[in-house]
Amino acid sequence: MTQDTQHSPAPPATDDPVLAGYRKSIDNIDAAIIHMLAERFRITQAVGEYKAKVTLPPADPEREKRQIERLRALSEAADLDPEFSEKFLRFIIDEVIRHHEKARRA
Repeated sequence: MTQDTQHSPAPPATDDPVLAGYRKSIDNIDAAIIHMLAERFRITQAVGEYKAKVTLPPADPEREKRQIERLRALSEAADLDPEFSEKFLRFIIDEVIRHHEKARRA
């Protein structure tokens, strides 16, 4: 017998209370992220409508640059990969700009 067969197999993931606890926390965090993103997009939609009304451009590269710098610093302080954070924020910013351009055409 090899050493691997001498140990009893790990319980199925669905029966593991430690893993279940971690997964419950992850599920709660995911739900919070979705709700926060929904609120963020409600606000940025209002911004897009306002920009269209007062004829401001959909994008603000200087603000985007400041936001990315700010969030990279926050990421570093939180021990989160700043490259990941920047990619995530860039994805959100690009989506917001797309919404602002759509509001401008409406």
